[in-house]
Order: sequence, then C-alpha cells, then structure tokens
Amino acid sequence: MSDSFNTPEPSLSNLHLALARLKEKLTLATKAMEEVRQDRARLETKIVDAQNRIQHILSRLPEQTDTRQMNLLAADEPNPTISGDDHEPTTH
Repeated sequence: MSDSFNTPEPSLSNLHLALARLKEKLTLATKAMEEVRQDRARLETKIVDAQNRIQHILSRLPEQTDTRQMNLLAADEPNPTISGDDHEPTTH
C-alpha cells in the first residue's frame, strides 16, 4: 500500500492528460456556443425582415370598401407592365 503513495509521477501525468482533455472539450463547447449565437443573430435578422415584408404587404391591403383586385406581391411600381404583353388584344 505504501507503493501507491510513493509514485506521484503517474497520477500527475494522468492529471495533466485529464486537464488537456478538459481544455479541448471546453474549446469545442466555446466554439459551439459562438456558432449558436451567430445562428440566433441570423435568425433574428430574418425574423425582422419577414415582419417588415408582412407589414409592407398589410399596408398595401385595400380598404374594406374598395372592391378592386390588387396584386400585393408586385413591385412598388404604380403600373407594372408584363414583358411581352405589349400587343393589342385580338379577337378570332
């Protein structure tokens, strides 16, 4: 039993290995947390953009008394033209 107390080197070596493993795991955990933080920031930006688009669409909704049809997803042009549709209507 006295032999186990006379060999501090192996236990010190084991302690250093354990600390090295712990340091590596801590580094990986820190990197993962940073990635999560960046993902969250990107998602928050996407949410704000989506909320702004929804608000823009809602602001373009006609009043309840307006019965005209409206293209809510069109660009902000007052009279958008469809390319290739500049021909006069024809009857057959």
